[in-house]
Formats: sequence, structure tokens, C-alpha cells
Amino acid sequence: MNRQLTAIIEREGEGYVALCPEVDVASQGNTVDEARKNLREALDLFFETASPEEIKERLHDEVYVTNVEVTSL
Repeated sequence: MNRQLTAIIEREGEGYVALCPEVDVASQGNTVDEARKNLREALDLFFETASPEEIKERLHDEVYVTNVEVTSL
């Protein structure tokens, strides 16, 4: 079964970190594309090896990505 999940990718130092907040799985890469590919592999491995109970416990059906305005100091 295919499922659409969120990938948040941000620059960290010389590379990129990719996070899937629905299951709290992360990976990294030297480029955005590499970080996305590595995250996909990490997610495939997670879903292949995790028990149904762990998947149910960690999988969040609703994730919202939005902007928040803050007052800078």
C-alpha cells in the first residue's frame, strides 16, 4: 500500500537533513535530492521492520506544516 508522507528538508552545515514527522524518521544527504532519497530508504526500512503495534503508535495521521510569526529579540 502506498502512502503519502511529509518530508521536511533543511540545510544543516554542509548537507541536508530530511525528517518525516508522521513517524519521526530522519535521514541526511549532501543534496536535497540525496536527503529525500535517503529518507525514502529509511522509511521503507522502518515500515519493513517495525511491528504493526510500533507503526500504529508512531504514525500520526494529521501533520500540519505552517508558518508562525514571532517577535525577534
